[in-house]
Amino acid sequence: MNEPTPLSTSNNPDLDALYGSIKGIADKVQTIAEAVKQLTQNRVQLEGKIEDAQKRVQRILSRLPEQNDGRQLNLLGETIPPTTSEDDSEPTTH
Repeated sequence: MNEPTPLSTSNNPDLDALYGSIKGIADKVQTIAEAVKQLTQNRVQLEGKIEDAQKRVQRILSRLPEQNDGRQLNLLGETIPPTTSEDDSEPTTH
């Protein structure tokens, strides 16, 4: 039977250097693979957030009045206190 020869032998420094290089490259490939996996997960999360934002924008746009409608529309659904004449008389600073 043929037994596999170990890549690292003390009799052959060239093979030792080659083995060290291969190990270093394998470690870097593993690090890159993990980074790619993380980036892929981040991308999926961002795509979901973008879809949610697009849906919110579409809901807001669907609430807009037609162009010939002169009413003011509160797009955020917040209550806006009515302005009083006192507010209009305050001096402004420039």
